[in-house]
Amino acid sequence: MPPKFKRHLNDDDVTGSVKSERRNLLEDDSDEEEDFFLRGPSGPRFGPRNDKIKHVQNQVDEVIDVMQENITKVIERGERLDELQDKSESLSDNATAFSNRSKQLRRQMWWRGCKIKVIVALVAGILLLVIIILTVMKYRT
Repeated sequence: MPPKFKRHLNDDDVTGSVKSERRNLLEDDSDEEEDFFLRGPSGPRFGPRNDKIKHVQNQVDEVIDVMQENITKVIERGERLDELQDKSESLSDNATAFSNRSKQLRRQMWWRGCKIKVIVALVAGILLLVIIILTVMKYRT
């Protein structure tokens, strides 16, 4: 059965325990090999070579920083491209809807024009017919 209360460790507790463990390991009874692996190479033993290593390490750190910045920029660029793609898809959908609506409106206006022409033709025909009938009746009598 698991314990009723779990203790959640935070980063400070873990870091502190690692430091205390390292201190215990680095006490006077340890030999040079253990010190080398726990502390790393010490300065006086390596001299100019250590400077080269530090110089190379600094260059590697700079390259890492530049690469991290580049990766961040690439991710931001990808996000901007995604936003741009979404906007272009939306614009394309709106353009298609506008095109369909304009075709529909053009057809409606064409039919409206045809109806007006037919009505004008009918009115003109009726007027002409009335004039003809009146003139025929006038000359008949």
